[in-house]
Amino acid sequence: MFKILGGLLALAVGAGFVGSLSGLGGGVFIVPALVILAHVPMYVAVGASLISVVATSAGASVAFVRDGWTNLHIAMVLECATVTGAVFGAYLAGTIPAWVLELLFALTMLQSAYFSFKKKGDDILPKGSAIAERLQLGGELPNPGGEPIHYGVTNLAAGGSLMLAAGMLSGMLGVGAGAVKVMAMDYLMHVPLKVSSATSNFMIGVTAGAGALVFLARGDVSTVIAAPVAIGVTLGAFAGSRVLPYAEVQWLRTGFVAILLLIAIEMGWRALSGI
Repeated sequence: MFKILGGLLALAVGAGFVGSLSGLGGGVFIVPALVILAHVPMYVAVGASLISVVATSAGASVAFVRDGWTNLHIAMVLECATVTGAVFGAYLAGTIPAWVLELLFALTMLQSAYFSFKKKGDDILPKGSAIAERLQLGGELPNPGGEPIHYGVTNLAAGGSLMLAAGMLSGMLGVGAGAVKVMAMDYLMHVPLKVSSATSNFMIGVTAGAGALVFLARGDVSTVIAAPVAIGVTLGAFAGSRVLPYAEVQWLRTGFVAILLLIAIEMGWRALSGI
């Protein structure tokens, strides 16, 4: 029993570290680990993952908010869409076969990898759209010399629509949908990647919390599994939050794509093979 708990804790620490560093959230790694390695039913894995995503957000967000990387204005506006989607998605998860959820998980990772790979660089800081400026969604980040540079936000409607889908995926798959949120902010709204990752870390906890309430009400959360996972993810997320400000953007993007592709292959194979 202790060996199993120790293994879950170790997996969760690694998941929380990479999840907070990329803005994905630890659920992207916890769900396939629990399903494939620990042979946990998909619904139970998703429930435990949602709890761990809340822990990831709590562990990483404190440092990101304190250091000024999180754009709270963007987070508050977009959460209106993600929370709505999460509640609806969590309800749907109770009616969808497990193999369908696994296949959706794989397809979501592939789509996120494509958009992340397609965008190059992190130096395009456009002027914000009229509605974004009116809502004061723009922000500042330091350049290599330490001087603040203002960035604007564009395509708010498109980003909000994708956030609604992100919330649904979070509720159905237990991933926090950080991958989709980073993609929406980075690719569509042109928010700098590091700001997107930090803001995503803040948002995923609120989104996952909304979905977790539905799973708790259905009895699909196992405390024996969720507890060590949540503790490990919190520790890993805190460590990742200390590394992000010093990480190279291109390294983050490359690692982001590689991880998504590996997870998509694993989960897609499992769904189609009926294992």
